[in-house]
Amino acid sequence: MIHVSALRKVYGTGVVALDGVDLDVREGEIFGVLGQSGAGKSTLLRCVNLLERPTSGTVTVGGQDLTVLGDAELRAARQRIGMIHQHFALLASRTVAANVAFPLEVAKTPRAERRTRVAELLDLVGLSDKAGAYPAQLSGGQKQRVGIARALAARPKVLLSDEATSALDPGTTQSILALLRRLNTELGLTILLITHEMQVIKSVCDSAATMRDGKVLESGLVHDLIARPGALLTREIFPLPEPAPPGSVTLTFAAGQAGEPVLSGLVRKFDVDVDILGGSLEELRGVSVGRLRVGLHGGETAAALAYLRGRGVLVEGP
Repeated sequence: MIHVSALRKVYGTGVVALDGVDLDVREGEIFGVLGQSGAGKSTLLRCVNLLERPTSGTVTVGGQDLTVLGDAELRAARQRIGMIHQHFALLASRTVAANVAFPLEVAKTPRAERRTRVAELLDLVGLSDKAGAYPAQLSGGQKQRVGIARALAARPKVLLSDEATSALDPGTTQSILALLRRLNTELGLTILLITHEMQVIKSVCDSAATMRDGKVLESGLVHDLIARPGALLTREIFPLPEPAPPGSVTLTFAAGQAGEPVLSGLVRKFDVDVDILGGSLEELRGVSVGRLRVGLHGGETAAALAYLRGRGVLVEGP
């Protein structure tokens, strides 16, 4: 659905914000781009709908290369791309209903059709009772729901999220992420979101990329990245002290393995002693995944490690 190739953005000051970025977002998935401030992720998002025009490279959305379009064609293409913002970007002088209606007014949608569509959208995001309220009367989570409803007004196929939960408290963040997942499922939306919050990646993302200094360092399905030796995402989700103690191994238990008695079976089968040096268990989209650092001593250590690998456990170390 979204294909970014060799994307480069250099500002007039000489600052390189994007340095040869490649990215593929599949239709119907939620794709998260993770990075700290200055990584280039916000610039990447603005280049996807050409609010920022890249210095070079291509951006293809729904099979259409946006970088070659004229102004009128680009405006039409943007109707299929919704965007939600970190600080809501609502019009303070307009009611909730009028904020949601704004893009429909710009598109010259007939008044009766606008009213019907606004009512549908407010019901969809759970704000039917707030239609006549003003932004100043809303909580942060309610403001973001208005922003989401407005982004969906023109029935886009793609939704871009610019740090949409970073200004919210943890409980509200989870409710907004649950709403995005529901919209993704019910409407078939493709969602590209940027975040510096690992919890966002863990909660809703099917795929993810890690950015640093304007470059994508790794990209893929979240569960595939977890099973990749040395993956940065794995180290972010399951931080363990580095460097690993000499002779220790790090075990990553993928989806469906974290609750199995793998280590007890190891002890019985191969007569090894297992020292647990650290570890954690996390939920990735509701599925338990674990990472454990252990020392193995005595018995058939090599056979024990081979056994673990045969069970699909990622083994890093000797």
